[in-house]
Amino acid sequence: MGKQQEGIVLEVFDGMAKVKASRHSDCENCGSCPGNDAIVVEVLNPVGAKRGQRVIIEGKEVNMLKAAFIVYMLPLIAAVAGVFAGTYLATTKMETDPIWYQVAGGVVAVVISLIYIRYFDRNARTDDTMRPVITRILS
Repeated sequence: MGKQQEGIVLEVFDGMAKVKASRHSDCENCGSCPGNDAIVVEVLNPVGAKRGQRVIIEGKEVNMLKAAFIVYMLPLIAAVAGVFAGTYLATTKMETDPIWYQVAGGVVAVVISLIYIRYFDRNARTDDTMRPVITRILS
């Protein structure tokens, strides 16, 4: 079970729908979506909702946690791992001052993590298991 949100269907197309939903408590501090009161979300429409109907949409909690971890924590973990790899390389293989190797290792690791985030985002957009779903029609 995931987070449920109420919204109004704005548009229906190819088994999908655009739903205008009010922001919930998880969105209040983020600020990445435009507008203060509502967001428009593309959702799966297995129940056949029509334009103008009030619906309940549900997003899986696991998907939200996975995406948040990848976007926020992965670059941080990669930077730390890159610094340690740079330290190891400088002290054991090169026997030089490790600072530039640490910086380079951190930067390279973060860039690799950002490339992975971009790959994850593209796959998540096309993966129907990651999309929110209309679970029922209210009116």
